[in-house]
Amino acid sequence: MLLWLLLLILAPGREQSGLAPKAFLLLTPSWTTNFKGEKVTLTCWDSHSPAKGDIYWYYNDNFWKKESGDLQINMSGYYKCKTQRSSFSDPVHVEFLSDWLILQASHPVFEGDNITLRCRGKKEADIREKIYYKDGEKLVVSYDSGSVRLNSISRISGKYHCTASGGGFWRRWEQTSKPLRIQVQELFPPPLLTASSSQPIEGNPVTLKCETWLPPQKSYIQLQFCFFREDKVLGSGWSSSPELQIPAIWSEDSRSYWCQAGTVTHSVMKRSLKSQIHVQRVPVSDVNIEMQPPGGQLIEGENLVLICSAAKGTGTITFSWHREGIIRSLGRKTQRSLSAELWIPTVKESDAGRYYCAADNFQGPILSEWITVTLRIPVSRPILTLRAPRAQAVVGDVVELHCAAWRGSPPILYQFYHEDATLGNSLAPSGGGASLNLSLTAEHSGAYSCEAHNGLGAQHSERVILNITVPVSRPVLTVNPAGAQPVVGELLELHCEAQRGSPPILYWFYHDNDTLGNSLAPFGGGASFNLSLMAQHSGNYSCGADNGLGVQCSEMVTLNFTGSSRNKIILITVGVIGGLLSILGLAATAALMGNFKTQRKSGGLSATGTPSYSPNECQEPSSSRPFRIDPQEPTYSEPPALMELQPVYSNVNPGDSELVYSQIWSIQHTKENLASAPRMHWEHKGPTVIYSELKKAHPDDSAVQASSRGSTHGDATENYENVPCASSALDH
Repeated sequence: MLLWLLLLILAPGREQSGLAPKAFLLLTPSWTTNFKGEKVTLTCWDSHSPAKGDIYWYYNDNFWKKESGDLQINMSGYYKCKTQRSSFSDPVHVEFLSDWLILQASHPVFEGDNITLRCRGKKEADIREKIYYKDGEKLVVSYDSGSVRLNSISRISGKYHCTASGGGFWRRWEQTSKPLRIQVQELFPPPLLTASSSQPIEGNPVTLKCETWLPPQKSYIQLQFCFFREDKVLGSGWSSSPELQIPAIWSEDSRSYWCQAGTVTHSVMKRSLKSQIHVQRVPVSDVNIEMQPPGGQLIEGENLVLICSAAKGTGTITFSWHREGIIRSLGRKTQRSLSAELWIPTVKESDAGRYYCAADNFQGPILSEWITVTLRIPVSRPILTLRAPRAQAVVGDVVELHCAAWRGSPPILYQFYHEDATLGNSLAPSGGGASLNLSLTAEHSGAYSCEAHNGLGAQHSERVILNITVPVSRPVLTVNPAGAQPVVGELLELHCEAQRGSPPILYWFYHDNDTLGNSLAPFGGGASFNLSLMAQHSGNYSCGADNGLGVQCSEMVTLNFTGSSRNKIILITVGVIGGLLSILGLAATAALMGNFKTQRKSGGLSATGTPSYSPNECQEPSSSRPFRIDPQEPTYSEPPALMELQPVYSNVNPGDSELVYSQIWSIQHTKENLASAPRMHWEHKGPTVIYSELKKAHPDDSAVQASSRGSTHGDATENYENVPCASSALDH
């Protein structure tokens, strides 16, 4: 009894559970059935201590009296009490019987308790045997006056009675008690499920409580709790805590909830009624879109991140991203969050434009404002183009250097280079290309390049080679030997040289208004023409230089020849030796003159290479007077009309026994070869024979004779002098 009172005092207050505390009755003595004339004291407990103040007593469900302390009774009936701080206690049926035998049960008896039954007679000394029954079935036989103990009584325990017998062998008696229904009280009432909010805002936490209470005398019993949503267990299942914390509740969690409480041994289990929780959803509002990196400007190849966010909105939100001009969304994400991101890796030029996003939590999409994404494109490798007024750039021409990158965000700065030197720059504020004009000088030949830069890295073009043709300068005609008075029969070298001019240079030699011949300087420099002098060669000499950009003529040089030679009777104006050497030299330089082929097609020289101008027509270089030379056509020294010259060796009677002549060249005049030499005035239309004088060998010149005998035809030219042979010459 003392232990029970101690537990009662230390038991926690029921008011802490949140339920209205329930009063309960204690009986002293603790039997619910007593003999008539005995008295029982009733004590009303409020929480874990006897009630203080006014106590309301009820007898057979009717208000009986109000007392401030214990109540002593001796009448059979149902008793219960109530205080200002508690609800009604469970009713207790107390009986006072006048029977000889009664069955007593201890009070209070709670679910799952062990119960003590005592069979008691008025004359205990006469009783020799007691038998206990439940629902007519024998439970136990006792041969002493003690009590019996029944384990784990359920709420519905049935009807109990007992019998007592005594007497001797000849006379035996037996008494039966009145049936007794044991009053088993609840160990704890069915729990009540409560929520911190019955209409919580979506996304907010909710606390569930499974509230019940133990009577003070049973406060030492450990209860366990389990929470359910519909038929699904929440949390980790059974727990000693009567509370369950839901971190965030969502609209789809709007369901019925209930809980269950039970002892650790699960001998007593009770469940609460279902409670409905309706989760309130907050609509999406204030949707915004932004990008990373910020500013709305990216460089091609970077990653674009579009962030869609909402200031308000609960539950599962579906975010979608859109670009102007595209029907389908760029991406969708559904999550319980107020923001989401969309990655667009390695953006391209086509990714530029206006974007917006939408957010929807099943109450209609809310759209954001537009943002504009611009893309800066690094420049591509530029292309350098040289625009000249003609196919071959010439000194003095104005050349346009045009640099253009076909891709790149403006503005683009173009830098122009000649070799490693900077020529200048030009800005293209709206993109495209830019130009730089350059007035050419001879030093401008070489490699050109350009660079494009728009702040995202420089790109260099390929190198373009520009070769500049320099017009020839006015040539200088010199005579060798110089200083001495020329003598008829001597070999005179005419040397013409221009100090400036891009090779190859073609030199023409003139005597008065007649063309003597030409000579090519394939690598620049000067050229010479050899002339075997005759009396008629006196006069004015000049030369012209041409590299396709116009002829330049030298100043006139006047030569007067005197004297004669016995061994040199007939001289011609044009030295055959010079003509032969020119023909042989032409074969070696034919390949170097290939670039003149294209000039021939534009007009300027005749098919034979004879210039279309005379010495009197020399002028400053002009693009209108290019010269043409076909390297496959021979360039002739005078006479230019010699075609298909074949050596014919035959002795003739010269009329002088000391001279021997041979016919060297036979020329057949045609309309074509006559037309090709407009500057030579041939008075005879018949065949032309050119004679050479065989030098007379002196007896003391053995070396010369040996050289003459062993020489080839090419060497024989040293022993002959050309003699033009027309009909008059033959007569002579």
